[in-house]
Amino acid sequence: MRGPGAVLTAPGPGPGEAEGVRTPVRCDGRTAGTLADMDSKPRIGLLGTGPWAGRTHAPALAAHPGITFSGVWGRRPEATAALAAAHGTKAYDDVDALLAASDAVAFALPPDVQAPLAARAAAAGCHLLLDKPVATSVAGAREVAEAADRTGVASVVFCTLRFASDTAPWVEEQAALGGWYLGQAHWLGALFSPGSTSAYAASPWRREKGGLWDVGPHVLSVLLPVLGDVKEVTSAVAGPGDARHLVLRHASGAGSTVTLSLSAPAAASEAGITLFGDHGRVVMPSWADAVGSFGAAVDALLGAVRSGRAHPCDVRFGLRVTEILAEAEAEAEAGA
Repeated sequence: MRGPGAVLTAPGPGPGEAEGVRTPVRCDGRTAGTLADMDSKPRIGLLGTGPWAGRTHAPALAAHPGITFSGVWGRRPEATAALAAAHGTKAYDDVDALLAASDAVAFALPPDVQAPLAARAAAAGCHLLLDKPVATSVAGAREVAEAADRTGVASVVFCTLRFASDTAPWVEEQAALGGWYLGQAHWLGALFSPGSTSAYAASPWRREKGGLWDVGPHVLSVLLPVLGDVKEVTSAVAGPGDARHLVLRHASGAGSTVTLSLSAPAAASEAGITLFGDHGRVVMPSWADAVGSFGAAVDALLGAVRSGRAHPCDVRFGLRVTEILAEAEAEAEAGA
């Protein structure tokens, strides 16, 4: 079993740049927008028109007081037009036209559709508000990270637990405490259980990749900052349906166990993370308000643009999550 792969690091500052700050350059040679040089509110466009975009991304962008919702692009023209009209913005049938009209773009697309478009957006000088996972292949996620590195655009990956008002402070508190011995996580979704009426049950990529890739990023977005990077996927085995059971060894010396599924019985549907260590046993609080959480992710992206400092949950973090999930997937398939 392999240890962690190399993690990308941003190039050093160029002439006249402060340490840790880069000047984003658009593919046409123009400097990408920063908050300091924008004459009006930052313009953020949306790529995607599915249920997640309609229920979370579009309402959050339309309601955010600090930005201009610059438009919507989607693969289905009728859905694009309907979503744009519902939120008072412009529908685009040309993705490059939306990129040209935006300072940043948010994504609500299947991961392997998202990745090449995100690299294209970075090349156009647009800052990136990505969905999780960034991609379901290491090569796809690395392409996005390298594109962001080349142009110096800011990025944030929307892992809900890192931005929800109930869980984000808790994650920071536990990371600061340290002294953890064990993490236990489970995310039992009922998306594909008999009788499910979820709009997300029709998602081909979720049906193909399962809970490992859909909800695994949420769990790792908590375990990595608290317990440290994954040094080894000690075990990954298949359970019933799409269930996957992982045993992980972290850089801090702590271990974690993780169970992920989208096909659990509806009556057993639940998600939770519990930590054990020097401070006893602590349980992650419940969370809600996806729209508010996405608004906080928008704020995080704007903060990264303003400061020139990478956000902890940026595309490089997203790449690391993809590396870990790909290793777990390979381990589970080898043992099947």
